[in-house]
Amino acid sequence: MPMPNAIVILNYNGVQHLQTYLPSVLEYSPNWDVVVADNASTDDSRSFIESNFPQIKVIQLEQNYGFAGGYNRALGQLKDHYEHYFILNSDVRLTANWDVPLLEYLAKNPAAAVVGPKVLADRAPLQFEHAGAAGGYLDTFYFPFCRGRIFESLEEDLGQYDSPQEVTWVSGAALLIRAHDFHEAGGFDADFFAHMEEIDLCLRLARSGKKLYCLPHSTVYHLGGGTLSYDNPHKVFLNFRNSLWTIVKNQERFLYALLFIRMALDGLAALQFLAKGKPQLTWQVFLAHMALYRHFGTFYKKRKAALHQPFRYHGLIIWDYFGKGIRNFSALNKRKFHS
Repeated sequence: MPMPNAIVILNYNGVQHLQTYLPSVLEYSPNWDVVVADNASTDDSRSFIESNFPQIKVIQLEQNYGFAGGYNRALGQLKDHYEHYFILNSDVRLTANWDVPLLEYLAKNPAAAVVGPKVLADRAPLQFEHAGAAGGYLDTFYFPFCRGRIFESLEEDLGQYDSPQEVTWVSGAALLIRAHDFHEAGGFDADFFAHMEEIDLCLRLARSGKKLYCLPHSTVYHLGGGTLSYDNPHKVFLNFRNSLWTIVKNQERFLYALLFIRMALDGLAALQFLAKGKPQLTWQVFLAHMALYRHFGTFYKKRKAALHQPFRYHGLIIWDYFGKGIRNFSALNKRKFHS
């Protein structure tokens, strides 16, 4: 008898998102168990679920462990009970048959560990959403971008990226993974707390020989910024810090040279924040670099030899965007995408 599958939603003081988005999860996922892992919320999240959706299992965590630690602890309790986990943000609206292409692809492709849907913006449904779009990549200096989104430029979805595509990372907002692969890889790195942890997980899976794909025939709608807005100082800190930690853990050759250049580029970003009248964000970049120095040894010890190289963009997206004025993914040199 096949094992069931679980949709797992991490929640922290998100009762409004649960009210808005849980109905679509239940309506379009009749064959899935739905689990909400609560990161010690202080709002009415738990009582709302128990009163309105008694069929949902709630895992109550004793404190806020962040995205990475919260999922690790929740999925640890579900281990050996499910074949697949669909890791889903609380501010994502599902659509009819969202799961069919994803499950079929994993069934037919044993080398694939993670698949994800096309992610559109819930506020602007014809536009790609920042976190994931139609599949994510990293460039030479580990700057993330997507089919349909480069830095802050979001494209309209015209079907231009509707083909299945191998990617470097799949958004943690909506990520389907085999339970075995998640636990064998060690789950998310809890030290990240939140942001970039799915990219680090995807890199570790790819380096072990697994594949990652975006399957745009499955579509979801993501509110985005549901927990922290995109220019929130703490979010800026986490993104810059965790990106540097990801480099230390996963870059094999020329680590120190690459780190030096990446940190110099971060410095330019910090100056840009300052020029825009956002000195608090400049300060967060500085704090992120200090965190790298303090914890460099910890993350250096986490390095493991790679059996395979991830599929990624061997170019400079920052130069493509700011130097060459490229705003659409389709204009990038496709020969630079390879393992």
